[in-house]
Amino acid sequence: MAKNRSMTADRIRELARTGAEVTLKRLRAEIVAIERAFPELRLPQHRRALRRSIKEATDRARTTSVAAGGAISARLKRYSAERRKARAKIK
Repeated sequence: MAKNRSMTADRIRELARTGAEVTLKRLRAEIVAIERAFPELRLPQHRRALRRSIKEATDRARTTSVAAGGAISARLKRYSAERRKARAKIK
């Protein structure tokens, strides 16, 4: 008699991810084998470096230091105060 095994969505996703990782590793190994057998099909080094640098540039997030954030905040508060004053004079 078979047990009633209900798989959760998380478990199915985990299994799919594991399968995808294995497939990806096999494909990468196959690419390496093909490039060794046919070196003329290999991407030029500068193209590989370009692709890598583009990926790194898009992954990188810009951050500001706490001091820089404080300085920006102070400038915006001063700017807002001046605008409120100018609006009050017009009315």
